[in-house]
Amino acid sequence: MRNFLKNNIYNIISLLIFIGFCLLGYLGYKNGLFDSIESFRNYVLSFGPWAFLVFFIANIMQVVVPGVPGGIILAFGVITFGALKGFIYNYLSICIGCLINFTISRTFGQSLVLKIFGENTFNKYKDKIKDETYEKFFALAILLPAAPDDFLCYLSGLSNMSFKKFALIIFFCKPPSIFLYSMAWYFGFDWFMNKFS
Repeated sequence: MRNFLKNNIYNIISLLIFIGFCLLGYLGYKNGLFDSIESFRNYVLSFGPWAFLVFFIANIMQVVVPGVPGGIILAFGVITFGALKGFIYNYLSICIGCLINFTISRTFGQSLVLKIFGENTFNKYKDKIKDETYEKFFALAILLPAAPDDFLCYLSGLSNMSFKKFALIIFFCKPPSIFLYSMAWYFGFDWFMNKFS
């Protein structure tokens, strides 16, 4: 049992967090928090100065721990704090999460990345980190909204890329995809509320 827990700790944490989000979502629905954007926003802001901190930690967590529903948290930031502040909070917290991913991977190595993502995902991209054009590939992947960013941040920790170069790519290439995700989730949430309210 101890070996099972040790070998699957990230998967277990991811599952528990996902279940936690589902339970919170259900409770929120039952209590009318999703009746309108305003009711949802008012509830979150009722935490006062802690609202920002709770959001920031949750957003970092969704980057570091696979399985946490990141899109919902992106929408949460924009809906709660407004378009500009929500984007800035999303941007900073996600960038910090990416830097943590890189550091974890560089510290603990390939075995941890394999445990988190499995051999299939790892084998699909492992040869790219040996390619001389990997940095360009990584920058383009981060720039586009459809790439598996969290995994690629872990993968980059196994490459020869310096932390400085990684950080520059993240901070300069992340904004477009974060903006698109934030706005898409925000307007999608708004449409959903208007459609079914």
